[in-house]
Amino acid sequence: MPRDLRTVLTDDLLERVHARAAAHDRDNTFPHEDLAELAALGYLRAFVPADLGGLGLSLEEVAREQARLAAAAPATALAVNMHLVVTGLAGLLHARGDDSALFVLQDAAAGEIFAFGNSEAGNDLVMFGSRTHAERTPDGGYRFTGTKIFTTLSPVWTRLATFGLDEHDPADPRLVHAVVTREGTATRDDWDTLGMRATQSATTVLDGAYAPAERVYRRLPPGPSADPFIFALFACFEILLAAVYTGIGRRALELGAQATFRRTSFKHHGRSLDQDPDIRWKVADAALVQDGAELALYALARDVDEQTDHGSRWFAQLVGLKVRATEGARVVVDLALRVAGGGEYFTGHELTRLYRDVLAGIYHPSDDESAHATVAASVLGPLRG
Repeated sequence: MPRDLRTVLTDDLLERVHARAAAHDRDNTFPHEDLAELAALGYLRAFVPADLGGLGLSLEEVAREQARLAAAAPATALAVNMHLVVTGLAGLLHARGDDSALFVLQDAAAGEIFAFGNSEAGNDLVMFGSRTHAERTPDGGYRFTGTKIFTTLSPVWTRLATFGLDEHDPADPRLVHAVVTREGTATRDDWDTLGMRATQSATTVLDGAYAPAERVYRRLPPGPSADPFIFALFACFEILLAAVYTGIGRRALELGAQATFRRTSFKHHGRSLDQDPDIRWKVADAALVQDGAELALYALARDVDEQTDHGSRWFAQLVGLKVRATEGARVVVDLALRVAGGGEYFTGHELTRLYRDVLAGIYHPSDDESAHATVAASVLGPLRG
């Protein structure tokens, strides 16, 4: 039977967001108006259950909305993504009977904005190790000291989901996952990048940032973990990230196709290039990649919602989706630029901006090396010796 998928983002809103995107990229500014409009629609409460004051959307529904938003403004979508990752993992845990992060959903319902502050320079362990120091306080809370990079939503977040290493007991070190406020943090003015400029993902310095005991939701041993929190985090992060880059590919394909009807061939007596066999081949190549990306994205999101059992291959499926989505989007944008011609090479054209934005996908976890190691282990087993 067909499923009734809910939508939140209106076409009018997406048109306004799209109209502002170029200026925010050019000026390296945060899209405050976009965020305000999204908040007014209740979109920041997408994952909050209805009985807690939210919209109660599924992961598949939010992934579809994020692809639409990214097609309009990739950086706005990526910025909002990080709030949705934190609230999404809390919603996923809640739906499965784990209320350790219920306070996240309650705070989101009250209007708090969550950022995701986990990335650290030089930390190729990503979620399985940390350079940040977590010091336990007498009341059971923690103070965090360290530096986090790529803190998206840096001008506006009010809550930061972060983690650090508690080495008080050397025989039993723990990675502590918690939520802090702005107190004890500082934001560096260092975001001037090639693409995804409007995300304003500046560096955050934690200088004793405090999380009370009730906002500490996990203390896990370093290294890979089968804890439901880790699964929820990976599922939301990788699927919603894939949605953003799938949206970029969707828009690039649309722009490339439109260009073929505008461009004409002098050699072929003024015929539009949509009739040129070589151009049609390139457009078809792009569409093949794009169709596969969208189908895979929504299928895996639906599997999470429906608690499909992928067993030991779940993490391989998730990191594989991220790699295929980000790399596929780069292929689609590249083909669209080739189809659209040299006129798109000038600064200010949308495809040029998409080309810069899509490159950010190579830096998000899981990177190629980590993803390939995960997938290889799922097929061949762990390395011996």
